[in-house]
Amino acid sequence: MTKVSNMNQAPDLATRVVDWQARYGRHDLPWQNTHDPYRVWLSEIMLQQTQVSTVLEYFPRFLQRFPNVAALAAAPLDDVLGLWSGLGYYSRARNLHQCACQVMAHHGGAFPRSAELLQTLPGIGRSTAAAIASLCFFERVAILDGNVKRVLTRFLGFEHDLALSRNERTLWDEATRLLPLQQLTTAMPRYTQGVMDLGATLCTSKKPRCSECPLATDCAAHRQGTPEKFPVKTRKLKRSAQSLWLLWARTDDGQVWLSKRPTPGVWAGLYCFPLFDSLAALHTALPTPYLSQLRDLEVFTHVLTHKDLHLHPVQLKVSASGLADLPELSELSGLSGISGGWIAAQAWPGLGLPAPVRKLMAQETL
Repeated sequence: MTKVSNMNQAPDLATRVVDWQARYGRHDLPWQNTHDPYRVWLSEIMLQQTQVSTVLEYFPRFLQRFPNVAALAAAPLDDVLGLWSGLGYYSRARNLHQCACQVMAHHGGAFPRSAELLQTLPGIGRSTAAAIASLCFFERVAILDGNVKRVLTRFLGFEHDLALSRNERTLWDEATRLLPLQQLTTAMPRYTQGVMDLGATLCTSKKPRCSECPLATDCAAHRQGTPEKFPVKTRKLKRSAQSLWLLWARTDDGQVWLSKRPTPGVWAGLYCFPLFDSLAALHTALPTPYLSQLRDLEVFTHVLTHKDLHLHPVQLKVSASGLADLPELSELSGLSGISGGWIAAQAWPGLGLPAPVRKLMAQETL
């Protein structure tokens, strides 16, 4: 059994976090001060691996277009991806839509009220389920996102490697032990929000503001003078790299050729330029008369979670009147059965596009 410091601090820690959140925590974010599971769920999904400042731009637009789970479930997936475009990690958007459909079809349009049942829905893991259940339904259940892991491992002096599943299970047990024990209707939402707020504002990964932290007097990492060494996680992501050539075919009146990417794969479900593994493959796919009209644009790198994409945009400008002479570009992309077409200049901004593709086309319109 993994031994943990600060074993007798559960009630005291919870009380201090609850009191601190009420006085000093964040209260002005648009998904706070509500027990609406739809809004809490939407914010939790958007905030996964995404900064608050970015989510603040997307959250109100999403609510305006999809004000409730019924509206989200009724929308076409393309509309959801279009509104999500630029947030990245597009599997979140696909799961979001699938989850909304399941809530409508299997739960009568109401989110399940327990973390256990919430975890049965697409895209909702243990910590997200606990956030919804504790903030909205006052269930005594622990969250353990990145911010909370940092707060608790520092407080407990938890030096065990979280790359090992048995150690993460132990930390889950500790997180549960530290939860409030009384007045859960008030305490659970404040505690859950409080540990997130502490990690986001004071107990940051670098240069934590320990002098302002309500837990500092009993924090093992603060006593040791080594808060930045927590949490411990040795396993590193194995990064890879891939080079892709993007055929940006456009007409003189602003139409662009886009086709929907297959699932699974890079940018699955999004509209994209035809992709090629090499410039030679792109040249081979095009009829010879068009090769002289190609223009190589500046190469740039787009960073994904596990991979660096080295993107080589190649632009082909053709006249709108000459489209009949150009071969079917869905065939050029090498994607059998993937449909595509010419999209008008006023239509493509509303589609779900990979961020680098949107950026390229937006620059052209400036």
